[in-house]
Amino acid sequence: MEDMLFYDRIQFAFTITFHYLFPQLTMGLSMIIVFLKWRSIRTKDRRYNDAAKFLMRIFAINFMMGVITGIPMEFQFGTNWAKFSELTGDIIGQTLAMEGMFSFFLESSFLALFIFGEKWLGQRLHFLTAFLVFLGSWASGFFILATNAWMQHPVGYEIVENGKYVLTHFSALFGNPWLLPAFLHNQLASLVTSSFVVGGIGAYYLLRQEQVDSGKLLLKTGIIFGVVSTVLVAFPTGDWAAKNMVKYQPASFAAMEGIFKTEGGGTEIVLIGQPNMLEKEIDNKIAVPGVLSFLTYRDWDMEIKGMDAFEKDQLPTNVPALYYAYHMMVGLGTLFIGLMLMGLFYWVRGKIYNNKFLLWMIMFATPFPYLANIAGWFTAEMGRQPWLVYGLLRTDAGVSPTVSSGNTLFTLLGFMGLYLLLGLLFFTLVMRIINQGPKV
Repeated sequence: MEDMLFYDRIQFAFTITFHYLFPQLTMGLSMIIVFLKWRSIRTKDRRYNDAAKFLMRIFAINFMMGVITGIPMEFQFGTNWAKFSELTGDIIGQTLAMEGMFSFFLESSFLALFIFGEKWLGQRLHFLTAFLVFLGSWASGFFILATNAWMQHPVGYEIVENGKYVLTHFSALFGNPWLLPAFLHNQLASLVTSSFVVGGIGAYYLLRQEQVDSGKLLLKTGIIFGVVSTVLVAFPTGDWAAKNMVKYQPASFAAMEGIFKTEGGGTEIVLIGQPNMLEKEIDNKIAVPGVLSFLTYRDWDMEIKGMDAFEKDQLPTNVPALYYAYHMMVGLGTLFIGLMLMGLFYWVRGKIYNNKFLLWMIMFATPFPYLANIAGWFTAEMGRQPWLVYGLLRTDAGVSPTVSSGNTLFTLLGFMGLYLLLGLLFFTLVMRIINQGPKV
């Protein structure tokens, strides 16, 4: 049973991690495309329109890959997690169906119109198609996160005689106090990824001295969106999401912050250190006293419960992995703010386009928001363990008892091979679009 659970979790972790490489770009990129299209109408500057169509080609490849890699995850609910689907399907099935019926069809339909219908639609209707693609991509994120929010903080349900969870208040599903902070934080994080991709492409053109005008426009756009999104993803949305963890999942909050022991007075914030699970302490730590209490409660002396205040079976199953994922997300996010503010400083002074060191930094930083986003998802999902539905359904009670660990391992290896080929195909197609540039 333990092997079965391990391989089921590894397979889902691998497939969802690979899948999330794509929607985290499309959700943020759709907003940037709307902005560029709007600017092209306002200024009559053709460069903005060319940039919007160029980025939409990258969006289309990402969207296609997101669809391909999203389908296996839906099937895994029925194969590897049949008991979870049986018990909770009446609730999570609604939001997942809404994501497919409304968001996917809205996004895909108007994506085709944007790519092929500019001359037929005219500029204003063409802008409308871009906006509807943006609306569909963000609605998709909303419905998925509504599903996840119910798993993190179940509301508006009752348990019927056969043990199934059914929804009693539909409004509670979308009024879940976990949903809005998680949604805003996630969408801004996707905008961070998109900002770095757009800015990185612009830096790439400037370093190669190819399509210089387009490179300047993309770099400027990436920096502007990057400054706004990197700051807002930390505060207020990240702060809001962390306060939800303290309120609804205090054991998980203690684990991700590395608080082993409850101490009277203010709680320190650990900047650097390694969790020692034998001694129940943080080794080689660099910490600032009282700061975590202030950030959490706006009170330097407020007590925050440590892991010693909870039963062992209520704590996350892998504290070190949760701790490192959280600190990776926060650490990278801090670096992103610094890099984008530096880019803004040099752009305002008119010196960024010839600053090769900064251009190299922005270009090489492009993959790191992907890592930060994945670390953020790992934080949310590992923090919820050992629960599939927090406080209601434990993870080991949600697996399919008839699917062996050998079958799961075999299909996991198949996914790895297939996704390697898909990843190489995706990289080849995107690099071809980038090398062609906005001016084909």
